[in-house]
Amino acid sequence: MKTSFKHQWRCATLAVLITCGGATLRGQELDYSTFIHRVMEHNLSYAAAKLDLSVSQADLSAAKKFMDPTLSAEYGNNSDWDIAMGQSLSFELGKTISFGKRAARIAVARHNLDATDAGLQLFALDLRAEATLAFIDALLARDLAQIGRQNAENMQALYHSDSLRHATGELSEIDVMQTRLEANIAKQEYLALQVDYRNALVELDLLMGKPSLSTNALAGTLAAPLRNYNLQSLLQGADTLRQDIAQQRHLALASESELTQVRRERMPDIDLALGVNYNTRVRNEEAPAPEFIGYTVGVSIPLPVSNLNRGDIRSSQYKAQQANMQTDILRQQAQAEIIKAYNNYRSAIDRLADYNTVIIHNARQVLDGKMYAYQRGETSLLEVISAQHTYNELQQAYAECLHSCMSARIELERCAGTGQFGM
Repeated sequence: MKTSFKHQWRCATLAVLITCGGATLRGQELDYSTFIHRVMEHNLSYAAAKLDLSVSQADLSAAKKFMDPTLSAEYGNNSDWDIAMGQSLSFELGKTISFGKRAARIAVARHNLDATDAGLQLFALDLRAEATLAFIDALLARDLAQIGRQNAENMQALYHSDSLRHATGELSEIDVMQTRLEANIAKQEYLALQVDYRNALVELDLLMGKPSLSTNALAGTLAAPLRNYNLQSLLQGADTLRQDIAQQRHLALASESELTQVRRERMPDIDLALGVNYNTRVRNEEAPAPEFIGYTVGVSIPLPVSNLNRGDIRSSQYKAQQANMQTDILRQQAQAEIIKAYNNYRSAIDRLADYNTVIIHNARQVLDGKMYAYQRGETSLLEVISAQHTYNELQQAYAECLHSCMSARIELERCAGTGQFGM
């Protein structure tokens, strides 16, 4: 009972820190570099997206195939058993010749492969951005849970101290009840924040392809990413770095190649044939003939009357125009996204200037002063609770502001296409 409240509070806080430190030592901490490596190696969505590239490579290989020649054989018996007109055996080798169609198919498949490759790089970029944001979210959830735990421990220590003071007659039962209510509220808030943190860790495990990994500790801190960006440089580099623009550009080239393919498909194919015929001796007395071998050469050229209908040409032309317009639309959207992301980043940095560790330290000093005055009976419990809430809110606001700055930087890097998502 003679022990001061400040000493009890420090002892309780120290016990919490020791407990949390032991938990950290027992659990293997997950750092950002390890996390992002596991995401890129084991994420199932990324693994599935890689198969699209394999499919496009197979399509390119299939487009390179040649048309097969044809071989036909024919046997004839000209009533050899009845009137001795002999027998015949013929072989014919045929080949269809097309002009430029195979090259057009290869061009379409190659541009589609390039578009798929750009799409895969875009998927990887978005995945790294999503994973980095999830890691930052988990860091924020961890810090908020730590703030909630500290608040719960402080309010529990205050309730313990008030219970002792009530036993000595220094405080009324109403004041002790109020302190107990505040301690219970702080405990419930901490439990909710702890659940949010655990769920954030589950999201990290899911991104790593192992939702049952049970990661329980993170290594890293929220920090202000003070980087200087040149808006004009970001805008100028977007056309080269943005993979969605590159993908759409390749799709536009594929549409133009498809137009070429349609035009070449309308060109008639030429069928060439080379044959050999073997005829046995005709023994018929009325029309005898010696044994002989004959040769045939044939050319078949279709008459492209159906080419009078140019609907397929017009359709392909419109699709090519549309694909080129989509490229221009993406360029404009990229410019707008970069400008908005840059404005959000600058705004987040400006808001961070309103918070610093000095303000939080001052709020902690005010709280300690209110606690000391409360123990001496010089201030009310409501003032202590108000100081405690102010201190908690400043800590939470500072952590959330740091989180906003880091998130805004990640979004700016993603919009610019640079992919520099390091912590």
